[in-house]
Amino acid sequence: MAGLAVLAVGLEWSRAFALRAGGQQTATLIVGGAALCLLAAGRQPAELGLGWSRLGERLLGGAALAAVLLLPAAVRWGGGPVLSPELGMAAVAVSAGEEVAFRGALFAAMDDAYGPTAAIAGSTAAWTVAHAVSHPAAFLPAVAGAGLLLAAWRWATRDLVGPILGHSLADLAL
Repeated sequence: MAGLAVLAVGLEWSRAFALRAGGQQTATLIVGGAALCLLAAGRQPAELGLGWSRLGERLLGGAALAAVLLLPAAVRWGGGPVLSPELGMAAVAVSAGEEVAFRGALFAAMDDAYGPTAAIAGSTAAWTVAHAVSHPAAFLPAVAGAGLLLAAWRWATRDLVGPILGHSLADLAL
């Protein structure tokens, strides 16, 4: 479990450093998202909170999560750039990869070993540390808050579809 957390954080930091080096931004993001998804290898979709049951409700929940995640940005938004289709696809790949790694595989491992409180706290802590390289320190409390919201949703509903959709929509809008 600790190894899984270290791998997830390491992949996030590697992606952040690769983006700083320049070049192939879209490819770096897509490969990074795919690599994060690989951390769930060996887990059944149901263990990760994935599946087709109640899909409409889960998608609606994801839209609600996105709205909550976007509230702070909406308050201060003054218009902004729109992502190109390539960067939009890359943003979705990273969002999905982060959710599968942190709220899917890591959450499930921590929940199995120590219960839901540790899974929520541990996956949120790892998620926040993973963003320490790519975000300014002043933004990390917001990252932690988003992680806590997504992890609490994952626990309360046993669902990962909502967090994937909410995170993806929020990243596309930011």
